[in-house]
Amino acid sequence: MARKMLIHGELDGAGVHYDFDLFVIGAGSGGVRAARFSANYGAKVGICELPFNPISSEVVGGVGGTCVLRGCVPKKILVYGAAFGGELEDARNYGWELNEKVDFNWKKLLHKKTEEITRLNGIYKRLLSNAGVKLFEGEGKLVGPNEVEVTQLDGTKLCYSAKHILIATGSRAQRPNIPGQELGITSDEALSLEDLPKRAVVLGGGYIAVEFASIWRGMGATVDMFFRKELPLRGFDDEMRAVVARNLEGRGINLHPRTNLTELIKTEDGIKVITDHGEELHADLVLFATGRIPNTKRLNLASVGVETDALGAVKVDDNSRTNVPSIWAVGDVTNRMNLTPVALMEGTCFAKTVFGGQPTKPDYINVPCAVFCIPPLSVVGLSEEQAVEQANGDVLVFTSTFNPMKNTVSGRQEKTAMKLVVDAETDKVLGASMCGPDAPEIMQGIGVALKCGATKAQFDSTVGIHPSAAEEFVTMRSTTRRVSAKPKTNL
Repeated sequence: MARKMLIHGELDGAGVHYDFDLFVIGAGSGGVRAARFSANYGAKVGICELPFNPISSEVVGGVGGTCVLRGCVPKKILVYGAAFGGELEDARNYGWELNEKVDFNWKKLLHKKTEEITRLNGIYKRLLSNAGVKLFEGEGKLVGPNEVEVTQLDGTKLCYSAKHILIATGSRAQRPNIPGQELGITSDEALSLEDLPKRAVVLGGGYIAVEFASIWRGMGATVDMFFRKELPLRGFDDEMRAVVARNLEGRGINLHPRTNLTELIKTEDGIKVITDHGEELHADLVLFATGRIPNTKRLNLASVGVETDALGAVKVDDNSRTNVPSIWAVGDVTNRMNLTPVALMEGTCFAKTVFGGQPTKPDYINVPCAVFCIPPLSVVGLSEEQAVEQANGDVLVFTSTFNPMKNTVSGRQEKTAMKLVVDAETDKVLGASMCGPDAPEIMQGIGVALKCGATKAQFDSTVGIHPSAAEEFVTMRSTTRRVSAKPKTNL
């Protein structure tokens, strides 16, 4: 790609001088991907990020972002650690003679987790360096449509101009506005606790809530989980939500549906928790898993004219461009589909569109995802409820619930559930769900099939791998139910 090079900057086609072709604020998954790929297309790229710390705040963060440093990756390390509790129980019927008391060393796992995210922080820095991206450690904010100010660790402020600016600052956990809310913690702190709680209370019913409830219960804690709906994981397939709830209870987690917390009170031996039903519990720890909000408060967006919504999310078009033509945004800061692989996709599409000469819009259809409770839930495509709502004709539902082969020997009473949702007229598979061991590993392959537009007949004609749980997806021959689509109206 031909570019006009200057010793201290770049010229655009109109002869305007810029320090960078692209400056990225935020070096999480989406920002790093956009920066690297843009540099690979020949752009001169700068990126800024707060200094590394496992627990984020307004002044610390780290290259790698939420997912790598205080989200998906360390969370899954803890899920692995917690899962061994159940595995050790199951091992006895497989001939392993274990002592009745097996000790768990939380501090050792915590140390290993911190070692791993520190290693990943270094890898992400090297990825940027190897791509030729200039990294600045400090807080970035907009001071103009083509200008970024970076405040370094010593307070020094540096200003850089860029033809394009990309906002990729992600999101942060929020706390409910209740008395004593300062006594609770968020997922950031939960991943770096000095001591493992014996009594944990979790407020929320989403991903983070069910995952940490599973983690702490797997490590031996008493866990009570409070959420507003009848079932956890609002937005997922209702049938699968019920399976997750049964599994959580089967593992010993106490569920409190349609219940909220109204106050936390410090006591001599922990925290007194008061609910909106007047109940009182005592806990060592209270986790607020009540959602996340976009990280935009300190970006100075309003002064530059960048539009945000009521939550503070940056408004963008289908190409991730804001209302200010030189400013773009990807990832959770836009509050579109808040998943790390989606941020990666958006960053890739941005680089292709702006610097690769390949205008590309992110595609949010049939994006697979997983909830790493124990056992995990994974889905792709439409839930049964969404399919019935969107379909023009009837929807066929195929389900299979069975005892995994491993459980037949271990004696664990925990069913795996699978589901396919099919358009009755076209035979196209609209959605797939699974709750059970290895669900995310299986669903990634199902996601490819749905992306290719697979039909139920093609699933049926696929030879299964035996013995495996995955083969159930290609042997569900009998329709569980046929559901009529909701009538469409113009009223």
